[in-house]
Amino acid sequence: MARIYDNIETQFAEGLQGIITNVGVKRVDFCIGYFNLRGWNLVVEQVDGLTGDYVYENDKRIFRKCRLLIGMHRPAEELIRQLYTEQTLPDANYVSRCKLEIARDFKRQLQLGLPTKQDEFTLRRLSAQMKDEKVCVKLYLREPLHAKLYLAHRPDDNFNKIQAIMGSSNLTYSGLTKQGELNAEFGDSDSAEKLSRWFDDRWEDKFCLDITKELIDIIDNSWAGERDIPPYYIYLKTAYHLSEEARSGIKEFTIPAEFRNSLFEFQQTAVKIAARHLNNEKRGGAMIGDVVGLGKTITACAIAKMYENTFGSNTLIICPANLQDMWAKYRNQYDLKADIMSMAKPIDVDNARYYKLIIVDESHNLRNSQGTRYRNIRDLIQKQDCKVLLLTATPYNKQFRDLSSQLRLFIDDDTDLGIRPEAYIREIGGERRFAERHEDFIRSIKAFERSECQEDWQELMKLFLVRRTRTFIKDNYAKTDPSNGRKYLEFKDGHKSYFPDRVPKAVKFQTVDGDQYSRLYSKEMIDLMESLKLPRYGLIHYLDEKKAADASAYEKALIENLSRAGERMMGFCRSTFFKRIDSCGFSFLLTVYRHILRNAVFIYAIDNKLKLPVSDENTFPEDFIDDADINDIFPPNNNESSTSENLPKIPNKMDIYKQKAEDYYNSLTGKNNVQWIDSKYFKRTLKQQLKKDCEQLIAMIDLCDVWNPKTDQKLNELESLLNNQHKGDKVIVFTQYSDTANYIYNQLKKRGVRHIDKVTGGSKSPTVIVERFSPLSNKAEVSAEDELRVLIATDVLSEGQNLQDAHVIVNYDLPWAIIRLIQRAGRVDRIDQSSEKIYCSSFFPADKVEEIIRLRTRLNERINENAGIVGSDEVFFEGNEKNLRDMYNEKSGSLDEDEDDVDVDLGSQAFQIWKNATDANPDLKRIIPELSNIVYSTKKAASAIEDGVITYARTYNDFDVLTWYNSKGEIVSQSQKRILQAMACPINEPCLEAQENHLELVNKAINGIKNENTNVGGILGSRFSTKRKIYDLLNHYYEQPLNIFYTQEKKVLLKFAIDQIYNYPLLENTKFILGRMMRTGSTHDDIVDTVIEMYENGNLCRVDEDKTKHKDPAIICSMGLKA
Repeated sequence: MARIYDNIETQFAEGLQGIITNVGVKRVDFCIGYFNLRGWNLVVEQVDGLTGDYVYENDKRIFRKCRLLIGMHRPAEELIRQLYTEQTLPDANYVSRCKLEIARDFKRQLQLGLPTKQDEFTLRRLSAQMKDEKVCVKLYLREPLHAKLYLAHRPDDNFNKIQAIMGSSNLTYSGLTKQGELNAEFGDSDSAEKLSRWFDDRWEDKFCLDITKELIDIIDNSWAGERDIPPYYIYLKTAYHLSEEARSGIKEFTIPAEFRNSLFEFQQTAVKIAARHLNNEKRGGAMIGDVVGLGKTITACAIAKMYENTFGSNTLIICPANLQDMWAKYRNQYDLKADIMSMAKPIDVDNARYYKLIIVDESHNLRNSQGTRYRNIRDLIQKQDCKVLLLTATPYNKQFRDLSSQLRLFIDDDTDLGIRPEAYIREIGGERRFAERHEDFIRSIKAFERSECQEDWQELMKLFLVRRTRTFIKDNYAKTDPSNGRKYLEFKDGHKSYFPDRVPKAVKFQTVDGDQYSRLYSKEMIDLMESLKLPRYGLIHYLDEKKAADASAYEKALIENLSRAGERMMGFCRSTFFKRIDSCGFSFLLTVYRHILRNAVFIYAIDNKLKLPVSDENTFPEDFIDDADINDIFPPNNNESSTSENLPKIPNKMDIYKQKAEDYYNSLTGKNNVQWIDSKYFKRTLKQQLKKDCEQLIAMIDLCDVWNPKTDQKLNELESLLNNQHKGDKVIVFTQYSDTANYIYNQLKKRGVRHIDKVTGGSKSPTVIVERFSPLSNKAEVSAEDELRVLIATDVLSEGQNLQDAHVIVNYDLPWAIIRLIQRAGRVDRIDQSSEKIYCSSFFPADKVEEIIRLRTRLNERINENAGIVGSDEVFFEGNEKNLRDMYNEKSGSLDEDEDDVDVDLGSQAFQIWKNATDANPDLKRIIPELSNIVYSTKKAASAIEDGVITYARTYNDFDVLTWYNSKGEIVSQSQKRILQAMACPINEPCLEAQENHLELVNKAINGIKNENTNVGGILGSRFSTKRKIYDLLNHYYEQPLNIFYTQEKKVLLKFAIDQIYNYPLLENTKFILGRMMRTGSTHDDIVDTVIEMYENGNLCRVDEDKTKHKDPAIICSMGLKA
């Protein structure tokens, strides 16, 4: 009677192992439909124990131990074709295709699932058995063969020479051990003999293909192979996959003919990668964020020409007003079909012509997504449905939200980015926790805004950003001059552009106790500044709640805005007072004057029961200007360009301000940027505090006293610098404030400095002045008499202008964000700067740097205490006084770009690693792509703390995840850039023996990723969330009895809608509409009707089809670091 193996009562694996190890068995034959290489684990030991025997195959006597015949491995479409067409014999071409397909199939097999030491051992043994000819594998191709037959031959047994098992189990792990099967063992010799002949007939068929050698190659070239993989190969494989987007761009796009001789190689690379980003239908835009001076403008022009040539379309260039002339020159030079508009000028969205591409220059100016300019430009982009190219040297200012605001110009809340903030999801405990905390679609820009994890933003920006630093270009694209060791870029005509060194210089002006500057920096002055209550910026604190209840909807909206912006405005105002002290005593006095006058205007309005002016200054932060529009202190026809012998005296009597207040109030009534709110809504304490602040401010004027330019030690030092140390050199003097620029310009002219001019935000033609100052770099013809030697400028020139005829920069005042100083240096440290050194001088009161640091730190802490946050431009030297000390002590490198991990975009960095390696050794272009996934190696760790394993995996939606565990299984890092640096090694780095738990740590990393991807259907969020409220409302409505309006059909649709809301996130616009309906008291009937209509139109929820996808991450490779 046949013995049954069903994997339920009796395991088939035991039966198979039993017949192989029976006494007298010398060889075995297996015929199966499918073969899983790792399933060999269950018979590998038994096959090794066989002695083998000779058999006749096609009349040849051959020694065999195990013959394995596979019947169903073939291309899937061929199986279907053979089921429904008249079967023909396979030809040689078909056989060859099958062989390739099978090889690919077995290769894929080894890349599925998690690798283990046992699998590695099994696969290596199987390879050895095939090499030793113990195992031979053939593929049967005459027709699909689904039979499962296992034969054990014992030739010396006279009664039962062959034992046979036939049934349903394939030679796979599941077939042998897990799934329900039916297999029967046949003991009678007659049946076994017939089955043996049946096997031989198929084994010897001419369409039976020997694939033993192919399987050996597949195993030996897989992660389980015994050959040592150089660690350098794993490093390059990582770079190869991380640079996939960049490599595709390089291959796909060609540079327009007009630009081939104009662009350096690194610029051509940026054009192609950015074009690849732009060309992706899902994204809509790209950002070029190269640091200052690397040619973003010409790069963008090449992309515009590429679009023009491809689509025959026009480009719109939106830029700061002062850069319009510069862009016009580029437009003419390259014959671009482009319109140029100022960022500050409103655009008529409805009547604008169509553009295929919109370029936004200096896009970091649009970081405030609530601003008027921002909304206007975003409306245009949305209406045009065009591609958007952002240009900025400062993509973000230490806040990742700066990035998302710029990306939101072309990305909607509901746009599926294809990736998720994996690090944040991991940090909070997985996808389910995310769904519980947030209503956001998990692959949206809103989801990324939840994350403060650097690696999430790096991964996001890999989709959009091309950013390289000067050091990166020097290291990867520059040549070295053997005569002097200096790095340079070579133009097509052969001339060289060297990279200069930035040399910080401290200009220390002497101060004496009791003099002008000492009084400015005195403790008494700082105490007065800090005691100001600034009530105009804190109007919400003086609101009379009872009276305000009667305000109109318009006025209530104004009040709400006051509460939102006021606290931050107070912080800005406090910092402005101190920054103006840092800049220039006269500028500080002007600020105090303006502040008193504005307070006086409020007092005048309150006394006369008039409305209070709430200008754009109060709708912080977009149009906040410290020194706006109050220049009436200057004599008539002699305002800011005054060259009078003495500066006008700042009034220190309140009566003078009261006299001016009425005129100023009346002048405001005709202005568009002023909104009005009735003074009756505020308490009497508002006027009291305004008066008290005015007293404090007048005390500050008295303490400072009349400003005397002749004894202005800082100005005297600047004059000396221009006439002595840099006599004959072109010098650009930067200051933050137009008041200071006007003061310096007028005073230096009075002192006889020639060939001098100034550029501020109010200058009508800054480009003309720039050309007079730097004619060579701007290709302008300027006479010797008209050429400028000294240029005084605000930071309006720290963006987008070519000033490299000069190599001396003076920072008259120190911006509180170091990035501004770096940008200023970048205006002259540009391609084709001829000087070896760039001198960056900064002014300091002699021996008072520590005092300034203390004051800044104290003010910073005070502002943050009171206002919660200081705006992103006001990161006071990133909270690090080291920057100030380094510049004070003239430390080399203190004004170089911040060359830390976050500076170069990951795609560019990975592409450069790949390019440099393959340029040096072109064979690597073939070797690395052929390395199978899961492959690993081990190199020496730089230190004991690095000991562990780095795993590189790619999620089902193509998110790259690099994870570094130490040997104890503790997380070391998941920063992609840090990990890439840790993996870096030379080509001759020796391969060490792997750690015992290498594959266990790989599995730990993969399981960590898998655990984050749980199904989150049924998460409704908190009881305050829109989704929860809507869900509860609809469920309650659903239980109502049917009536003439609430029909059965409507009830069925409502149930579908409720189920969808339960299982999927609401679309952002849907959430907004339904939330507003609930807040404004819409009836339940109206809400239900709206929900059903949204459901029927497919506008209710984001139904995530990816939930049905196979979600196991693919293991790309791993590297052990061994201490």
